[in-house]
Amino acid sequence: MKENFNREFKKIDPSKSVFYEAYDSFIEEKVKRREWKPSTIKRYNNIKNHLVQFDKSTKYNLTFSNINEKFYTDFTDYCYTTSDHGTNTFARNIGLFKTFMFWAIKEKYTYNDAFRGFKKPDRVITQEVALNLDQVKTIFEFDTKSKSLEKVRDVFVFQCLTGLRFGELRLINNRTIRDGVLLIKEDKDVTKDAREIPLFDITKYILKKYDNLLPLITNQKQNELIKKVFKSAEFDFDVEYTRNKNKQKEVIVKPFYDRISTHSARRTFITIMKKKGIADKTIMKMTGHRDLKTFNSYYKVDTEAKVDAINLAFGSMELPKLKKA
Repeated sequence: MKENFNREFKKIDPSKSVFYEAYDSFIEEKVKRREWKPSTIKRYNNIKNHLVQFDKSTKYNLTFSNINEKFYTDFTDYCYTTSDHGTNTFARNIGLFKTFMFWAIKEKYTYNDAFRGFKKPDRVITQEVALNLDQVKTIFEFDTKSKSLEKVRDVFVFQCLTGLRFGELRLINNRTIRDGVLLIKEDKDVTKDAREIPLFDITKYILKKYDNLLPLITNQKQNELIKKVFKSAEFDFDVEYTRNKNKQKEVIVKPFYDRISTHSARRTFITIMKKKGIADKTIMKMTGHRDLKTFNSYYKVDTEAKVDAINLAFGSMELPKLKKA
């Protein structure tokens, strides 16, 4: 009955699902009001695609009226099994889905609020790789034998030495460089003050090489090509990590180069700075973190750091002389 009323009074095409028509109206409203960044628009479109594929795969015939515990159970299984989503991806998508549903109730597309009981799994700290300083130097000095890969390498190293997000690199130009300092006014949170990131010989060299305009490509393409750089540089040793699907964990082994991404560079910056004993507050002023918990999730404690810690704590102890029996 609700769907028939919607078709009559909201002039919705009877050949289309009211649910998806409402979802499109939701996105259109947010875009017109300039409430979302492009990345947010992309996320909501991705969720719609997941729902459409879920519908086709399970023949669920999704409507507002059948969003219930059965839907939550079936959609959870679909995301973890068919789409191979991890815990964090699933938790984020459920949160965004619930945001849409709250909007749908406000706009009177539905009165069904069963979605309020859909529980998001607790987010987990992802096990990502980070480079040490010697590895950054190795990559920077590596001969890529290709101009395009050389550009990819230089951009990655610049990130490692500044802690910038990949999306922030496009903000760099002659106007944002003053007296050897980068001034970054991020658009992720316009309420934040501009961050100051000091430049030094290598970062200045990279910027000068490209006339203060880094040779950027898409994030996806950068991730694809930086893996090639690391593979060519023989960073092919295996690394083990776990992947979470709510309460289930699976252990995965992949070559180091396959775990490298633009995010690894930002993590590398934080890891190196913390290992050098730089105060968290100083690092956070450069990375833009406000929350210490989120900031600490970027810190990769590697084997070398653990060895140093043990030697620092107990290295002065000497073995006692063995007593004769």
